[in-house]
Amino acid sequence: MPSVRRLKKDIDSLIFEVISDCFTFGTLHPEEKVEEVSGIIADAVSLRNDLIKRVNNPVSSEDPKSTRVHFRIIEKDLFVGMDKLCGRLTSLHGKAE
Repeated sequence: MPSVRRLKKDIDSLIFEVISDCFTFGTLHPEEKVEEVSGIIADAVSLRNDLIKRVNNPVSSEDPKSTRVHFRIIEKDLFVGMDKLCGRLTSLHGKAE
């Protein structure tokens, strides 16, 4: 399990990459799919806020194993959420051409 600090940095950097890709798409295709790109950005920010909140408020248990499981679930949710966001952005690119 990575440290909590490293997990927060991973969350921020991955979400920033998706938002950056959205802005790049918006720059390359300024008049296409503006609402969808804005929706992806909003969902990315929402995902980031949810994950950070869950990291900051771990399960209050004396069992260290349950704490590790909690952080593994957060890490898994990060990658699943990132995959969905990237998939949505990729599908917009296919529609734009």
